[in-house]
Amino acid sequence: MSKAAEPGDQAAPKIEFPCLYPIKIIGKAAENFRGQVIAVVERHTGKITEDLIKVHPSRQNNYLSVTVTIAATGEDLLREIFQDLKQIADVKLVL
Repeated sequence: MSKAAEPGDQAAPKIEFPCLYPIKIIGKAAENFRGQVIAVVERHTGKITEDLIKVHPSRQNNYLSVTVTIAATGEDLLREIFQDLKQIADVKLVL
C-alpha cells in the first residue's frame, strides 16, 4: 500500500539535462557588474551570445538584474557557477 502524498511533501522537480537554464543574478549596479557576471559564467560555459543575456536596472538604478541563459549539462555545473557568482562582492542574490 502506498502512502498518499501529504500537502507540503512535494519534491523539487527534476531537471532533465542537457537543457537551456536561465540564471538570474541580482547585485549592486557597480560599473562593471555585468562584465564580472558574464566572465564568471563564461569561465564554465564558454562564450555566451548577447541574445542569451538580459539586463534590467532597478527603478532607482541602484541594482542590476542580469539573466544569463546557459546550456546546462548537469547539477555539478550549476552548483559551480552559483558558487563562483556568489564570490563577486556586488552580488546580492543568485537564482
